[in-house]
Amino acid sequence: MTALRSLRPRPEMELGEVRPPQRLAPWAFALTGEVNGAAGELSTGRLILLHDPEGAEAWDGVLRLVAYVRVELDPELAGDPLLPEVGWSWLTEALDNCGADWTALGGTVTQTSSARFGDIAGPARTDDLELRASWTAVVTDGHAELSPHGAAFCELMTSAVGLPPVGVSMLDHHRPG
Repeated sequence: MTALRSLRPRPEMELGEVRPPQRLAPWAFALTGEVNGAAGELSTGRLILLHDPEGAEAWDGVLRLVAYVRVELDPELAGDPLLPEVGWSWLTEALDNCGADWTALGGTVTQTSSARFGDIAGPARTDDLELRASWTAVVTDGHAELSPHGAAFCELMTSAVGLPPVGVSMLDHHRPG
């Protein structure tokens, strides 16, 4: 938990500790995150660390991380037929880029579109992507390094809103008038 509490995300991201689910494992810890993208996109999410010293067969270990990320999509991106695969690659690349040692990864990527009618306030149409995933942190010599898993969650959330990697600047495409 100390490793996750000490995460220092990039400035566009806010992290906060919240009460974890109580019945999934004997010990649990949870963070929420929110990222605002450059074009106003919003990514929200939760990262939950579950610990069961007895282990769980489905987990293939004793430490399970569960991530949920929701991001508002640009209508153009929402129409991409490869979007679920792209969304999943945000997670797998983040885990690899951050050096997280993991096993038993699984999850879903869901696209949703909502249309509002009548007197309901808000935009006429919204498109969202939801990623739900869980994986087991590998324990070596009785220890698991959780910092890379937390960093991967942060990278996943910032990738979801289209922010470039730290140290990379976006080019502004202004056309001469």
